[in-house]
Amino acid sequence: MLNLALSILPGVLIIIYIYKKDKYEKEPKHLIFKCVLLGMLSIIPAVIGTLSIESMMGVENPGESASVVVLAIYAFVAVGLSEEFGKFLFLRYYIYRKDEFDEPMDGIVYAVAIGMGFAILENIFYVLNGGLSVALMRMFTAVPAHAAFAVIMGYYVGLAKFEKHPSKVSSLMSQGIIYAALVHGAYDFFLFSNNVIGLFILAFVVLIAAIFMSRKLINIHVENSPHKVGEKKDISDHFIDD
Repeated sequence: MLNLALSILPGVLIIIYIYKKDKYEKEPKHLIFKCVLLGMLSIIPAVIGTLSIESMMGVENPGESASVVVLAIYAFVAVGLSEEFGKFLFLRYYIYRKDEFDEPMDGIVYAVAIGMGFAILENIFYVLNGGLSVALMRMFTAVPAHAAFAVIMGYYVGLAKFEKHPSKVSSLMSQGIIYAALVHGAYDFFLFSNNVIGLFILAFVVLIAAIFMSRKLINIHVENSPHKVGEKKDISDHFIDD
């Protein structure tokens, strides 16, 4: 029971943190809960993608003996892209269409809910097999990493929702997936290269950088919220240069 609780708690705390950061118009809790469930469901397309790419590559969980190229393809495409695209499907084709998604910050809120659903279910599998030590390690690594990837994706999907120029919507969507997958892949690439302690350190450097980037993106959307009292914001503007 302790291991199960520790598997779930980090994801829940991160959802609460992001929910509180959405200062000006809170999202309905029932939609956030649905997104968590959809995040758990997103493991299915993610696994299908990973297994398909493994089959095409002719490898499964490459380790120390794998070449840099094989490891990079596995980390960035088989894992990073497959998992982020699985989450994106539910973000784009379910919550994106809701009327409650009425400001760019909502992209981050809902993306994190989906990401944490994915992370919680993944965490349960790992922790039930690995025990308390795995629960404690993933509490400070894998779970916040999934949150950071979600913030990056949600930032761009939030911009796309309110983009006035249709030609730019698909570009923003693509940026959300690609940037999230690149950061995810970089983190996993160094983590999978487990024969050199320095590469573990680089994985944590990527994680810390992703968290700092996420905080910046959250603050940009919060400060430019159209619901901010006393100010009128054009939510179709891009808040940072892409």
